Amino acid sequence: MAIEIAKTLYNGKIKAFTLGKGNKAVAVGGETCYPFYIFEGQMPNAPRIAMEVWDYPPEDWAEEALKPFVGVTGDPVAWAKKCISDYGADMICLQLISTDPNGLNRDAEEAAQLAKKVADAVDVPLIVWGTANHDKDTEVLRRIAELCQGKNLLLGPVEEGDHKRIGAAAIGFQHVVIASTPIDINLAKQLNILLGNLGVSEQNLIMDTTVSGIGYGLEYAYSVIERVRMAALTQQDDKLQFPIISNISKETWKAKETRITAAEDPTMGDAGKRGILLEAMSAQCLLLAGADVLIMRHPEAIKLVRQMIAELTGTV
Repeated sequence: MAIEIAKTLYNGKIKAFTLGKGNKAVAVGGETCYPFYIFEGQMPNAPRIAMEVWDYPPEDWAEEALKPFVGVTGDPVAWAKKCISDYGADMICLQLISTDPNGLNRDAEEAAQLAKKVADAVDVPLIVWGTANHDKDTEVLRRIAELCQGKNLLLGPVEEGDHKRIGAAAIGFQHVVIASTPIDINLAKQLNILLGNLGVSEQNLIMDTTVSGIGYGLEYAYSVIERVRMAALTQQDDKLQFPIISNISKETWKAKETRITAAEDPTMGDAGKRGILLEAMSAQCLLLAGADVLIMRHPEAIKLVRQMIAELTGTV
């Protein structure tokens, strides 16, 4: 007698839409089942990976993380092109680290001109990520939205404290909003409602529930994404039926474990391999929770994650 495996019935669906413009636009969302449970439903669009590019030369990166980008870290346009041509990046994330008021405090106009240069130079979707300082992000992201009108950028993080001003700019200049909340499903739903009331289209909203790497609270980040997916797919909560983006690169590579050398602690092994595996494993956990877009750094970590995606989706 054949054994019939019980299957979960899903009555919800994640919204599907396109990021970017032209031939290299990326489709996300559309799931009708839990992540990679393709024996129970559909996962029409496999998760995609964006490679990060900083807007100024990093000064505190681990040595292994810098190696793949030697010679281009001083030029964000060249850096972005290298990510696409050499490493096959699906998307680019321009991290506006230099605009932080507690750091270099780069002028909004200067940052916007740089974002425009990168947007004009690449043919894949572009994410522009600020510093989570409400006043500065509002000034910077609104100017970028205006300067890059119609390019369908992803602008974030957009939080409750600045959602009206940045959200209005995204609506007016045709961009996607990254709705960011601090590891809390109720806050995530509330911000989605606020952005919807403001007029942000369901086709222009992607969620960022905030993430962390292995050993630094990953279980909390995982649980929130998992609960969002459960509510969206099995409880028909249409306020949570949005694709999810996870900015994991900065969280993993800032960990002290990526910098401790084998000489300092022989029991930890090679620091380069350790950092790559830390990023790859953290990213894989988030994919299993329900992330649709990952922002990653190291090409070897990305290679490992892509292999996992291919195996779980049957596209090897």
